Amino acid sequence: MSLISVLFALLLEQARPLGKGNPVHASLRAWVRWSTRNFDAGKLFHGWLAWGFAVGGPSLAALVIYWVLDAVAGWPAAMIWSMAVLYATLGFRQFSFHFTQIRDALADGDEDRARDLLAQWQQIDASELPRSEIVRHVIEHSVLAAHRHVFGVLAWYSVLAAFGFGPAGAVLYRLGEFVTRYWQYKSKTQHQPVSEALQQAASDAWVAIDWLPARITAISFAVVGSFEEAIDGWRNHEPRFEGDNDGVILAATAGAVNISLGSPGGGTLVPVDGALKMLQEPTDRPGEPTLRQPPEPEHLAVIVGLVWRTVVMWMVLLALLTLARLLG
Repeated sequence: MSLISVLFALLLEQARPLGKGNPVHASLRAWVRWSTRNFDAGKLFHGWLAWGFAVGGPSLAALVIYWVLDAVAGWPAAMIWSMAVLYATLGFRQFSFHFTQIRDALADGDEDRARDLLAQWQQIDASELPRSEIVRHVIEHSVLAAHRHVFGVLAWYSVLAAFGFGPAGAVLYRLGEFVTRYWQYKSKTQHQPVSEALQQAASDAWVAIDWLPARITAISFAVVGSFEEAIDGWRNHEPRFEGDNDGVILAATAGAVNISLGSPGGGTLVPVDGALKMLQEPTDRPGEPTLRQPPEPEHLAVIVGLVWRTVVMWMVLLALLTLARLLG
């Protein structure tokens, strides 16, 4: 049932992706705003309470609906519900058009347009970025987006669905990621500032939620890419930046496709004080330059291949698990 739900959700999302301002996402944003207004009183306890309502409420609702449908209407109705939830929570089309536009601009030699598109996507100043840095940023942000919109969702969905919790894991993961970004954004506006306690609770919860999926994604990239280099990049990075889930993914990606991500010296993009910063990767000897090649536009196709091979691997694994359950 998990395999069918994931497969049809991905196909439907490719055919008719949810647009901006769709009723599902608008309703969830309204729920998060309501939770913030009613429970964010500035203390850490209230921060966790607001997070519990904002993230735990919809996750619990998805689980209860799944159980009711399974008990009343049978597994076909429960499977359709899982498919609908996955359709709303995962998908390439929620971010891939940014990647495609920038890739096409670089292919046409229009670097100014590529810089403008990157600046609009990530809200950064890209006016002085050289061509290789544009490619580097696009790869880093696209890999992280693929993880958060696809592989992280699949990881939590698969784990909890195996224990009978239906699509609750998909909702938990996507909302856990969304509220962290949303509350950081709201804290910078004057209309409805968010307390530091709530931001801290959301950040701590997100680190815990994303810990396992980030490492599953890193292993997946290693399997479909250069395994030894990916694992070596992960192994070198994690002891230096404990709890840095994004850095683990990017370090594994850099090794899997043999390119330098982060700083020109071979660093990795990691979150520092709520923003992505470039930090140097360790080398064999102090001052020794990295042997990885700098990103070029041709590597964008390599990243696309890496991501799609990982998707195929996930589908094969889900098929094998489904077959094992049927035979067992």
